[in-house]
Amino acid sequence: MPKGFFTQSACVLLSEETSLDTIIPLLSDFIIAKRVDQITDPNFGGPALILAFRPEVNGYANVDARNTKWPDHMGDAKNEPMLFGAWAMGHYGPYAFPGGLHRAREQLYAWPGGKEIVERHTAFINIRTSYVFGAAKDAPVAPPDYDPLSELQFVTRIVLALLKHPAALAYFNPNGEVLADEKLLRKSLEYHEQHELPPFDIWANVRVLNPNKGWMIMDTVGMEQLDRPDFEACFPSKAYDLGEVSYFLRNSSLYLLKNGEIIKDKDTMNGPGGIGWQAHHVEKELSAPPRRLIRWFPMDGSQAPQEMRAQKSKPSFGERVGRLFGKK
Repeated sequence: MPKGFFTQSACVLLSEETSLDTIIPLLSDFIIAKRVDQITDPNFGGPALILAFRPEVNGYANVDARNTKWPDHMGDAKNEPMLFGAWAMGHYGPYAFPGGLHRAREQLYAWPGGKEIVERHTAFINIRTSYVFGAAKDAPVAPPDYDPLSELQFVTRIVLALLKHPAALAYFNPNGEVLADEKLLRKSLEYHEQHELPPFDIWANVRVLNPNKGWMIMDTVGMEQLDRPDFEACFPSKAYDLGEVSYFLRNSSLYLLKNGEIIKDKDTMNGPGGIGWQAHHVEKELSAPPRRLIRWFPMDGSQAPQEMRAQKSKPSFGERVGRLFGKK
């Protein structure tokens, strides 16, 4: 679901159950504003620590312990109404979508053995930021000077601290469907800090999809965390280097982060193969999760399969997400 009560989220997967008393020493670099031991329903959160992020605008991070596996399914309104409600209200992340952990495992290329390690998790620590904890019903979702980049960096700092937990297995960002261990996370952060670049690879995944029709799809998942759309690239499967296409998607994401959403429908950019690629604003993604995105095609005279071509007159992003969550 889009940003609402919660604006960012991430979690640390654990091999065994934990408690707040075990977590507190790991957060010595943060200001713990409040401790909450009583919970109303485990689907909506476990015992929690509230960390100050921007207290002057009611900005806090909720860090709670869940002594159960990550619920990758959302249940349904009849048989698992509380789980269904928690998913629908964004309690598992403002852009998290059911099946995200499974998709993250399937698209895990940088961490050999990660799939099996993640499968061993039995609990997790959840991190969620918000500006409306204890606020009135009509309080704004975010302050006028809201900065998603600094907020996401703050969440990542919490993750790094929690990865020192003796039972920590992995970092999981459900909004970008990213998995990493502590070594991989720190390596990315150090590299991107050195080159003064945002660490997109630990926030937003790049996936490779093959529809087996002579064409491939490469896409990003998670740029909405930074209030930017994702990208899809559709291209003949043997015509372009996958590394070049991945770099093109990351570069496109950086371009929008720096300049705003200035890529218009039918705009072109130089891309893989040293040719122009054309942008299409589409209203339906080619693979879950549902999200805003721009689709790229190489201007090489090739003809994409019909299902990849830009589709118009489709339901809006909000309407499609609402239908998937059981809303009319």
